[in-house]
Formats: sequence, structure tokens, C-alpha cells
Amino acid sequence: MKKFAVVAAMATALLGSTSAMAADLEVTHWWTSAGEAAAIAEFAKIFEAETGNTWVDSALAGSGTGANPVIISRIIGGNPMGATQMNTGRDAEELIQAGLMRDLTDVVADLDIDSFYVDQSLLEPCRYEGGLYCLPINIHSWDWLWLSTAAYEKIGQPVPTNWDEYVASWPALQEAGILPFGLATGWPINGIPGVLMNGIGGADLVKRINTDKDPEAVRGPEFRKVAEALDALRKVTSPETMVPSFGDVGNQLLEGTAAGNIHGDWLAGDLQIAGGVPGEDYECLPALGVGDQLTGGGDSFYFPKLPEGTDPAVIEAQAQLARILISPEAQLKFNMVKGSMPIRTDIDLSGANACMTKALGLLKNGLLPSGDSSLSSDTQQQLQDLDLEFFADESVTVDDYIERRAEIIAQAD
Repeated sequence: MKKFAVVAAMATALLGSTSAMAADLEVTHWWTSAGEAAAIAEFAKIFEAETGNTWVDSALAGSGTGANPVIISRIIGGNPMGATQMNTGRDAEELIQAGLMRDLTDVVADLDIDSFYVDQSLLEPCRYEGGLYCLPINIHSWDWLWLSTAAYEKIGQPVPTNWDEYVASWPALQEAGILPFGLATGWPINGIPGVLMNGIGGADLVKRINTDKDPEAVRGPEFRKVAEALDALRKVTSPETMVPSFGDVGNQLLEGTAAGNIHGDWLAGDLQIAGGVPGEDYECLPALGVGDQLTGGGDSFYFPKLPEGTDPAVIEAQAQLARILISPEAQLKFNMVKGSMPIRTDIDLSGANACMTKALGLLKNGLLPSGDSSLSSDTQQQLQDLDLEFFADESVTVDDYIERRAEIIAQAD
């Protein structure tokens, strides 16, 4: 592995000369929690220091479900931002096909990006008819079970090491007045079925549903175990115990008022900002402590085509930001705060915390296809609506849930 200082120096040289005139570049994203805001600030600081341009931050609330429509509407409506974060996957597919995104092929032509991306599948959604229309800047995975050290100390039990041990601890937690499962309202619910599908159903089930879009896999015995686990989770949660955001769930874990949570690795950033230390204040179990692969997606940056007559300095600022985002320095600083895995193979990650180290260990086994990367935005929305309804309405039975999910997958594109 190359030393970070050497690689960083090379990257600085590759950034090239800055524009003679500084520009303001508006950047939209949905990173609004404490940990996320701290991470995006690392990109902004490097961009401004390296180029002399100004990062104009436009944070949008609501994660992808709330922010994506705003981003897409602005681009289609002729009021594009200079750059925008979106999920690595199919969310921007129609914008690319409509010619509304900038082709970055020439911008990064001299960087040999194929040589350092840790998983080439990340770049596939960015490619269209020979062009490159986005740059993945991290690898995120939903596949994490977070457990509170304080909660298990209160009941005098060791912190579980896998899903089955965790479920077995629920009665003792409830007797002690501790929430077995902390949960935020809205979109955080939507990531849970995929995590259960990988950890309980297994890698083959993930591929059959997300890649092959096989409805019979949903109707089969392995997915039934997943649906039953989801049913068990909704029985130990209720609307009155839910909190507004995933960062609030992180606080519950640190306080010991909730024992566990399923959430993506970006929760690590908020736990870190709150002073939590993995292995001391909380434990993180990838793939529920039973699997050996992670589903992977993450975030990419897209650069919309700007209107005719736009200041050339702004167009140059787009190119400069694109190169900076995947530079070794920016990759290290951003991902260490964000809790995600870098996309580069040539940076020194010896300072990674215990959770990232676990993730990097599983990354060598390859990434499983996440729903974000393999299912259209319409299909994702239908599944999300079903998951929210299932959690909110216990009259929707396990059988109902399975059949309705199978029907959605049967029609998936």
C-alpha cells in the first residue's frame, strides 16, 4: 500500500492549474445529520483550498426520498446546480439518458480510474453509451446491526454477537424497560428488509430478488424467514417509541435506552460526533453477525449540464471538484468522518475504526447488489411504501406482505 503522503502529493499535482477567476459552485446533497454535515465539510474545505472557488452548500432534508424529487425537478426545469450527490444506482438514469448530465470522460481521462476503484461494479450505473456521467465517492452498506453496550450492562448480559443472540435478549430488555429496537420514523424503516434478506436469507436470495427479479424467490421459504423477522421487529416497536431521526437512535444506543438498531454505516459518523467509541460504547455487526458479504451501493456525484452562457469559470469548477472528490486526500478525510468505505485501493486506512475495519475485511468477498443499484426508482418507491405500511399496520399479515412484495418484484424493471 502506498504511503498516504506520497499519494496525496501526486493527487495535488493531478488537479492541475486553478481557474484564473474564482467561481461559486452550488452543491446539493441530503447530508444533514451531525456526522454527515461534518463529512461533507471535508470535501468543501479541500475544494476551496485547492481551487480558490467557493462551495455554495445546498443541503436538502429527507434523504433520497425527499431530496431526489427536488434535485430532479431543478435539473429538468432548467435550473441545475453545479454538482449534486445522489445514490449510486439508477436514480439518475433518466436524466443521463435525456442528456442532462455532463459527460466526465475527458475530465478524468488522465486519472486511470479503473485502476483504483475497489469494485468496478460501482462505476456501471455511471456509464451510458460510452460516456461517464457520475463518480462514486464512497461505498455504503445498510447491512449493520448496532448494539448498545450500556443497555446490556443494565441487564447483566454480554453484548450479542449475532442476530439470534440479539433476538433472544429481547424479553430481558423489555423487562428492564429498555427498547429492544430503536427506530426513527420514515425512511430508515426502508433499509431494514434488505439487511434481513442478506443476513437471514443469504447471498443467493439477495441476488435472486435484486438482480434476477424473481418473484418466486420472494414466495419461497427463505424470504418467509425474512418477513417473519420483520414482523417480530414491528412487534417490539410502536409509533410512540419512534424518534425523529437516525441520529436520535444513535443517542438512544449510547444512553442505553435502546439496545439495538439496523441502519447503514453512516450512523457511525453520528456516533463518532457524539463521542461514541466502537467496542466500548457500542458494537457493530456487519451482515447481522452471520453473513460474509455486504450489499453495497453508496453515493455518487453528478454534474448537470449548465445553461448556455454560463460563466466558463463555473464549468471549470465542476471539473476541478470532480477530480478532487476522488483524490486520495479527499477520499481519506471524507470517509473517515462519514463512516463509509473509500472507493480507492491506494490509500492508507490504518486509522480506520473497528467498524470500518470489519467492513473492509468483508469487502474482499465482493459486494452484493443492493436494491438502490439494481432496481428502478419506481420499484424502490413501491417497496418502500409497502415496508412503511407493514410497520404501521399490523392488519397487514406476513402472507399479505410476501405476496404484495412478490407482485412488485414481478413487475420490476
